Amino acid sequence: MNNNQIRLFVKIAETGSFTKAGLELNMTQPAVSRAISALETEMDVKLLLRDRRSGLMLTEVGKRVLILFREILSGFNKVEQEIAAEKGLEKGLIRIGAFPVAAAYFVPKMIRSIKSRYPGIEISVHEGSVAEVKEWLETRQIDVALIIPPHEEFETIPLFREKLYAVLPGAHPLGQHQIIDVKHLEHEPMMICRAGYEPPVLDLFKRAGSELNVKYVVNSYNTALNMIQEGLAVGVLSQLSLLAPPDDVIIRELSPDAYRDVHLAVHSLEEASIAVRLLIDTALELFAEAGNLHPATNTVKE
Repeated sequence: MNNNQIRLFVKIAETGSFTKAGLELNMTQPAVSRAISALETEMDVKLLLRDRRSGLMLTEVGKRVLILFREILSGFNKVEQEIAAEKGLEKGLIRIGAFPVAAAYFVPKMIRSIKSRYPGIEISVHEGSVAEVKEWLETRQIDVALIIPPHEEFETIPLFREKLYAVLPGAHPLGQHQIIDVKHLEHEPMMICRAGYEPPVLDLFKRAGSELNVKYVVNSYNTALNMIQEGLAVGVLSQLSLLAPPDDVIIRELSPDAYRDVHLAVHSLEEASIAVRLLIDTALELFAEAGNLHPATNTVKE
């Protein structure tokens, strides 16, 4: 096997198409088919299957080989970065994954800073749920991730701790309180957002000795805010999701206090590429002093 075959197989797995992979790598479809056929013949295993309903699928061994091939390509990338660094030219590709709030707040600032300092470094962004981002990091689809604990399977660096707040419809009677005791939320219909909110919210109610009455479960914090605005439920959301809240919602501090931690995660800090280490250093420099960030509180239309 050779480097081109490895890149081609990974590109087919990621695009789910011989045609798309060929277009991205400037290869005709017959050339793509011949290259994959030769690879499978050399390895003496079937890596890909065609299914009328599901389309192109990886075999079980194909899934395992994909992870190994991604590691090999990462190794090639590291070699190129080391050679460039020796010449004083930082370069390379960083694939970063993040859940929506982190992608919106942290990633643009990180990219701007990296591009201004190291124009030879390219960054691709993969946005998804916390679970998806962890899976992408596990399968080597990305190099570094912004995730929420727990994350025992990765090496991580704390990046940011954001406070959690109660978010109420504008006419809610609990809005008269400047600080809301979690016990007062026990019988309220609650909105839970899957984007990394479940563990800290569950822990908050557990610490307060209160029962969590979940009415709605959504994937997007924007959906959660709009449903709260319509008076459908009460929510507990983080300060980053409350920097530009809609009108007619009330934001209040909670008792006891609750927080959500955002960490940078990689498979191994020791094995991280030069470009990834530069990204980590840049992120820490940008956000280490961001603890004074506050949401737009008391955003209630009079």
